[in-house]
Amino acid sequence: MTDGRRTPLAVFDLDNTLADTAHRQRFLERRPRDWDAFFAAAPHDPPLAEGIALARASAGECEVVYLTGRPERCRRDTLDWLAAHGLPHGRVYMRRDGDRRPARRTKLEILRRLARTREIRVLVDDDELVCEDAERDGFTVVRARWVAQSAELKVAQEREGRT
Repeated sequence: MTDGRRTPLAVFDLDNTLADTAHRQRFLERRPRDWDAFFAAAPHDPPLAEGIALARASAGECEVVYLTGRPERCRRDTLDWLAAHGLPHGRVYMRRDGDRRPARRTKLEILRRLARTREIRVLVDDDELVCEDAERDGFTVVRARWVAQSAELKVAQEREGRT
C-alpha cells in the first residue's frame, strides 16, 4: 500500500541512461573481462544530455532516486559523478558486492520494495529486459534509447550480473 501524501518517485538507471559508458566498453570486449578497469573508469563517463534533462525535469514533481546495477564498492565514485553533473540529490540503490543475479531481477526486487510504500511515477532505464519486466509488473517505463546498445554490456547485465 502506498502513501498518497508522499511525493512520488522517479527512478533512474545510471549506465547508458545518465552516463555514457562507451569509452569503457573496451574492458568488456577482452577475455577475461576486466571488471576492475571497467568500474574504475566510471568517474570519467560523459553525461547523456537526454537523461540528465529528464532527471532534472522529473525533480519538479517527484523525488528522484537512482537504481543501478553497479556494485556497492562504486558508491563514492557514483555519488561524486552525480554531484559533479548537477543531478538531483537522491538515494542511490546499488547491487551488493558479489551479487551476480541478472539486473532485471535485482532492479525489480528493489522497485517492488519501494512500491510498497511509495508511488513509482516512472522508471527510466536502457536495459530492455528490465523495462519489459517492470512494465509487466505495472510500472510506467521510459526506455533510454539515446545511446547505441552494447552487446557486451547486455551480456554483463543479464548473464553475468555485473552491472
